[in-house]
Amino acid sequence: MAVSRMAGGGGLQSNQCTRMHQIGAFFLIIITVYITELFDQSSSLISQRLSSNPADAPLFSGGSLYWPNRGYGSEISLKIYVYKETEIDGLTELMRGREGKIDLASCVKGQWGTQVKIHKLLLQSKFRTMRKEEADFFFVPIYVKCVRMNGGLTDKEIDQTFIKVLEQMPYFRLSGGRNHIFVFPSGAGAHLFRSWASYLNRSIILTPEGDRTDKKNTSAFNTWKDVIIPGNINDAMTTYSSSTVKPIPLSKRKYLANFLGRAQGKVGRLQLTELAKQYPDKLESPELKLSGPVGPNKLGKIDYFFHLRNAKFCLAPRGESSWTLRFYEAFFVECVPVILSDQAELPFQNVIDYLPISIKWPSSHIGTELLDYLESIPDHVIEQMIERGRKVRCLWVYASETQQSCSAMVGILWELQRKLRQFHQSTETFWLHNGSIVNRDLVDFQNWRIPVPLP
Repeated sequence: MAVSRMAGGGGLQSNQCTRMHQIGAFFLIIITVYITELFDQSSSLISQRLSSNPADAPLFSGGSLYWPNRGYGSEISLKIYVYKETEIDGLTELMRGREGKIDLASCVKGQWGTQVKIHKLLLQSKFRTMRKEEADFFFVPIYVKCVRMNGGLTDKEIDQTFIKVLEQMPYFRLSGGRNHIFVFPSGAGAHLFRSWASYLNRSIILTPEGDRTDKKNTSAFNTWKDVIIPGNINDAMTTYSSSTVKPIPLSKRKYLANFLGRAQGKVGRLQLTELAKQYPDKLESPELKLSGPVGPNKLGKIDYFFHLRNAKFCLAPRGESSWTLRFYEAFFVECVPVILSDQAELPFQNVIDYLPISIKWPSSHIGTELLDYLESIPDHVIEQMIERGRKVRCLWVYASETQQSCSAMVGILWELQRKLRQFHQSTETFWLHNGSIVNRDLVDFQNWRIPVPLP
């Protein structure tokens, strides 16, 4: 009987627990549906905000925020102030030497001519502003590579003059140099200014060189702030409809590959010279010299391009630094560029896919293996690579953005827009409730005296 009662009591408890579970489950379903609806509505609202126009994208309850597509936006919208040569004491020396006698025409020639071309194009640009207070960026015109090459200033004088110039730029101190642009057009990069690491470590540097660790132990190029630019190609080659040197059909080219440059004691270049001696029918790589009359050991400018176009592949090994102008020249004589410089950095990687238009081969494998690989590539594939290269080579041409919709300047302006900041600060700038900017001594920005202490 006791057992029976216990069994009956257990059944009653079991029925009660079942009903309680059913009621609990019912309420749980209702709560789940409610929360799901709430999240769906929130998700929909967030989606609407992210995809809406700038004016319709609320930020909390006090304003609006709009993130441009991949940091670009739909069009270039910049204001760049270009410092005038006579505006700052010392700029003339950095452009024309201590006596002001260096001819700027000599500075615009050769692979380092970007130091002059970019300056001139910005002076003509529709994005130039004459008002510092509204500028997004400040361009500092310096031709220190040309000045140094022509004996206009010593390294010590460049360093001293550079610092003197920076001390006269209140806006440089205001931002810590973050919105100031400098062009260093050679493999030496910003190392031409010995104190760059102290004063330009936050500034934007335009340079074709992404590595200089072989001689300087540290690279002046920084991917988060600097911009890789194309080298300066002979204008006769980049002018539209130019007939200076026309490409020739692949079937009529004499060589599989070529390298036309001085060895400079560099291992990769010396290897190519020796390889050309073993395979003279496949590889052209004469032993060229820097100086002397035009002849077997030195090519004239136009003759150089006639040689360059006579191969299917143009080899671009490392020289004194990682970048090489031959990479860019290859696109205009229509040979496929083969990069043999492991540390090379290429421009405009945000928009250009280099896989279909070029080859990068390990510098540690320069030899018959390289020639065998290049020889295995069918002509129709080479033609396809050349055709794709025609579509992007306009980005190597330095022309006004108002004249050409595709040019190196357009590419540079887009890159600068990606680095645009709405707000600038430095360790030595402070701001107050009324929007005024002051220094450490609480002196208003408008009253800062020159020379200003450098950040």
